Amino acid sequence: MTLLPGLAVLAGYRRAWLRYDIAAGLSVAAIALPVGIAYASLAGVPPVVGMYSAIFPLFAYALFGSSRQLMTGPDAATCIMVAASLAPLAGGDPGTYATLLLALTLTTGVLYLLAGAGRLGFIANFLSQPILTGYLNGIALIIIVGQLPKLLGFESGKEEFFAQLIEVVERLGDSHGPTVALGLSMLVLLLLVMRFLPRLPAALLVVVVSILLVSLLGLQQQGVAVLGSVPGGMPSLAMPTLGEGVFKEILGAAAGIMLVSFTSGVLTSKSFARRAGYEVDANRELVGFGAANIASGLAHGFPVTGADSRTAINAVMGGRTQLAGVVAGSAMLLVLLFFTGPLGNVPITALAAVVLVGASGLFDVADLRELFHWSTREFLLSLATTIGVLSLGVLPGVLLAVALSLIWLLMVTSRPHDAILGRVHGLKGFHDVADHPKAKTIPGLLLYRFDSNVVFYNADYLKSRVWAAVAAQHSPVEWVVIDASSINVIDVSGLRTLDELRQELAEQGVCLYFARVKRNLEKFFNPRFARERRKAAKQYRFQTLKSAIHAYLKYEKKKGRQLAGEGGADPLEDAAAWQEPVRPLPETAGPSPQAARNESARGRSER
Repeated sequence: MTLLPGLAVLAGYRRAWLRYDIAAGLSVAAIALPVGIAYASLAGVPPVVGMYSAIFPLFAYALFGSSRQLMTGPDAATCIMVAASLAPLAGGDPGTYATLLLALTLTTGVLYLLAGAGRLGFIANFLSQPILTGYLNGIALIIIVGQLPKLLGFESGKEEFFAQLIEVVERLGDSHGPTVALGLSMLVLLLLVMRFLPRLPAALLVVVVSILLVSLLGLQQQGVAVLGSVPGGMPSLAMPTLGEGVFKEILGAAAGIMLVSFTSGVLTSKSFARRAGYEVDANRELVGFGAANIASGLAHGFPVTGADSRTAINAVMGGRTQLAGVVAGSAMLLVLLFFTGPLGNVPITALAAVVLVGASGLFDVADLRELFHWSTREFLLSLATTIGVLSLGVLPGVLLAVALSLIWLLMVTSRPHDAILGRVHGLKGFHDVADHPKAKTIPGLLLYRFDSNVVFYNADYLKSRVWAAVAAQHSPVEWVVIDASSINVIDVSGLRTLDELRQELAEQGVCLYFARVKRNLEKFFNPRFARERRKAAKQYRFQTLKSAIHAYLKYEKKKGRQLAGEGGADPLEDAAAWQEPVRPLPETAGPSPQAARNESARGRSER
C-alpha cells in the first residue's frame, strides 16, 4: 500500500467524497483538455500528443503520487524546454522528432524513479526560490513573444527571443485582420471569465466559442488558420531506438527537465497540501512524477509535471482524493475516443490566447517585488537568471540557474558569520561582542565561534578570521577556544587546516582548544581514524565553554595571575575576571596570518 498511496486512500474512501471528486474531475478536464492541445504547439508536436500528455499521466499519478489534490499534465515551461532540446536534434524531420520525444519522456520518467529510489527528494530545494522565479520569468517571456505571431496571424522566421521580439515589432503591419480580431476577442473573453466567473472552465469556453465563430462566420475561408484534423483513438505502444551520441544529448536534456519540473511541481504539491492540512512526501512525489512521465511516454506524450492552475481548479471545486484525477482523465479519454471531430475547427489564434494567459501566470511580479524589498542581492540574481535564459536559451538557462544557485550557496557559506564571544551583565550565556558593545572578555582568553561547517572552500577563511581575532585583542592572547556548536560538517581539508592553525598558534605561544564538539562529526571519517583522533584530541576538547573558561583560569592561577575576585566567587559571575574591553572582529578577513602572527609576537614581547 505504501508504494501506491492512491490505493491506500481509496481503501478508506468515503461515499460522501464522491460527488466532490466527480465535480472537481470534470472541471479539471474542461480546463486540461484545451490547455493540453494549446501547449502541444509549444512542444512542437501535433495537438493529439497534447491530449495524450493531458490524459494518461493522471491515471499513473493517481496511483503513485502522494498528493490528494495535485493534477499532473502539460506545463508551459516543460514544453518549451522539450522543443528547445529536440528541435536541433531532429533536423526538421517529424518522424525523428517523435522518436526523440518518446525517448526524452521515458528517460525523464526513469530519472524520476531512480531519484525516488535514491530518496533524492531534497533536490526540490536545489534551485533557490529567487533563481527559480528568474528562470520561470524568462521562460514566460519567451513563450509570450513566441505566441504573438500566432495571435497576429503571420509566420515567424526567428527563434531567438530578442530577434523574435524585434521581428514582431517590425511586422505588425503584416498582421492578418480577421485573425487579430478573433485572437484579441478570445483573449479578452478568457481574461473576463477568469476574473468574474472563476468557477467556469475559461479555456474550454474560449475554445467552444472560437469553434462556433469559425463555423458561423466562415473565418477559415477568410484566412484564419485552424488546427485541422485531430486523429482520435488510443495511441500505439512503441519503444525508441537511439544511437549512443543522441542518447547522451537526451539524457542531459531529461536531467534538466526533471530538475526544473520537479522543483516547480513539488512546490505546487506542497503548497496545496499545506492549505488542506496534510503532508506530501517529496520522495514519493518523485515516484509519482516518474510514473506519470512513463505513462505519458508510452502514450507518445511529452514530459509532464504538477500543474498549478488545474490543481487550483481541483481545490476550488472541493476535490477530496486522487479519484478526481481519474475522473478528469476518464472524461478526456472519452473525448479522445469519440469527439475529436469538432477540435479540427479550433483556430490557432484562440489557442495562442490560451497559451499567452497561461504563460503570463508564470511571470511572478509579486515575488520580484518582494525580493526587491527584502534582498537586493537575490533580486539581482533573479534578474540575472531571467536575462541569461533570454540571451542564452532555455536549456543553457537551466545550467545557468544551477550555476547561480551553487554560486549563491558558496558565497553564503564560504564567508560565514563568526563572532568573538563575551559576557554581558544581566544576560545568561555568551554573546557576540559585535552585538553587545558593553560585553566583556577575559584578558588572554579568546572565545571564538564560526557559524558554519568547516570544509575545503571556507577552511582557510576560518584560519584567517581566527588570526584576525587574535590580532584585534588589546591583551596578548594565550588561549583560543573555538565554540564548535555551529559546526555540523567537517572534511579532511577542514581538519588539516585546523591542525595547521593549532601548530601556527603554538609557534606564537597560543594554545588552541575546542568546546562543544559534536560527536556526529566522526561519521565523515573512517571509524578507526575517528577513534584515534578522538583519543589524541581529548586534551584539546571541553564539553562546554564554561569548563574551558574554568580550565583557563586555573592555568592563569598556576602562572601566578589571579583573574577571579577574592572570596571564592564563581569566576563566571565575577566582574573582576571579565574586564577586557571589547574589540570586535573586522568585517573583512583582517591581516594575513603572517602579519597577525607578527602582531601577536610583538604584543607578547611587550607584555
